[in-house]
Amino acid sequence: MGSFALQLHDYRLTTALITYRMPDHLSLLQEYIWQEIDLPPHYPELERFLAFWESHLEGPLHSVKIASAPLIQPARVGSVDHLRFLH
Repeated sequence: MGSFALQLHDYRLTTALITYRMPDHLSLLQEYIWQEIDLPPHYPELERFLAFWESHLEGPLHSVKIASAPLIQPARVGSVDHLRFLH
């Protein structure tokens, strides 16, 4: 399925902040940002990526923070408080 079709099935833009330990210096933490269209609440794409990380990469995971937002949603309409003209 294309990304638009996935969005119609409640897939959302998901961003994960992955904090991991440096392989040679376990006391140092590094961050990696991952972003993909994924399905909450189980996030199968992120789970697949984290499984790949744990099996193929040396830096052990410390923590993962997840944020997701729907890409297709009703339009928001707001009022304008000030109007300025430059010329």
